[in-house]
Amino acid sequence: MEIKKPKGTNDILPEEVGKWHYLENLLREKSETYGYKEIRTPMFEHTELFVRGVGDTTDIVGKEMYTFMDKGDRSITLRPEGTASVCRAFLENKMYGDGSIKKLYYMGPMFRYERPQKGRYKQFNQYGVEFLGSKEPVTDADVIKFAVSLLDETGLKDLELHINSVGCPKCKPVYREALVEYFQDKKDQLCSSCLERLEKNPLRILDCKNESCKEASKDAPVMSDYLCEECDPHYKEVKEYLSASNVSFIENPRLVRGLDYYTNTAFEIIAKDFAAQGTVCGGGRYNGLVGSIGDRDVPGIGFAMGMERILLLMEEKNLSVDSERTLDYYIIGMGSEAEKLSFKLVNLLRENSYYAEIDYQSKSFKNRIKYADKLKAKYVIIIGENELEKNTVIIKDMEAGIQEEQDLTIFMNNLKGEQ
Repeated sequence: MEIKKPKGTNDILPEEVGKWHYLENLLREKSETYGYKEIRTPMFEHTELFVRGVGDTTDIVGKEMYTFMDKGDRSITLRPEGTASVCRAFLENKMYGDGSIKKLYYMGPMFRYERPQKGRYKQFNQYGVEFLGSKEPVTDADVIKFAVSLLDETGLKDLELHINSVGCPKCKPVYREALVEYFQDKKDQLCSSCLERLEKNPLRILDCKNESCKEASKDAPVMSDYLCEECDPHYKEVKEYLSASNVSFIENPRLVRGLDYYTNTAFEIIAKDFAAQGTVCGGGRYNGLVGSIGDRDVPGIGFAMGMERILLLMEEKNLSVDSERTLDYYIIGMGSEAEKLSFKLVNLLRENSYYAEIDYQSKSFKNRIKYADKLKAKYVIIIGENELEKNTVIIKDMEAGIQEEQDLTIFMNNLKGEQ
């Protein structure tokens, strides 16, 4: 029986990798422009990190994690998201030592056991940033502005920025009680998952996509009416900073995000015409997260975006995402001695940073020319018996369709920078 890839995973084939290079290079270049430095964390962590960091009432921890016992009888989990791991690395490596802010970014595979659908997989690649060490509203606006600018750089349009404040440990419990009271006489309209959420995390009901739950929550209390004397001015300042930098936004009182660690500002960037899975970027502030997994608390804010989803959107919008390198030279050597010279020449070209190839299948001359054209080679170098005798090569410009004969020694010396 043929073995196939697990459901919810993807093979990224060579002809598709150029798109990934394009996006990865764009993300790295833009990150550095905004002062973010790359951090790389393990693909698996102790399960306790996500239970304490992400929250045991979340769908991620309760239903979606890939967790197993290792040979040392330790509970290990493939990382379902990046923030908790970055915060763990920040603490463990004492990156807080100099008291300065830390602006970090990451990209790589994450794992969640959920139903595969368009733009959503069990193994997916995520890019994210974390800004640690500042609790000021300007930081929230700066991170949001970066996310908007990043997506704008891809060429994607028709995106909406939604923002909200989810409060803090002081005002969130008051709001929670108001929600519990509101939903008490609407239990018959809630799905089974939201009935569980009503007891554990009623804010998540507001985020449910079930139509009956949406109808039940349409008149629910909103967090903005319950913000405390610290959260309310913080949220107002964030909006003022965004407006000052010409960032358009929609206040969405139903936006709560799916992770327990969020406090104060929460935001999502949504593609309006991308069906139900419209969120391409989401994030927010998490002032209590670092303290929940370590011996000190440091304020932070960040966001993450699914790279497959971005590439899918770019493809649907017919945006250029291919950065595959074009072949510089294809060398055709006809005859045993010419083949050996071709091998020497192709390696000289590669050593001087040219993308060059030769024939490995003993094709006919005609088929080699066809293959060079298929590879979109800029130039074809032809070496036959006559060229060997005269110590020359024929160089054909494939686009112009013209060719000329050059002295081989001069050609090779020019490659090496010799006269």
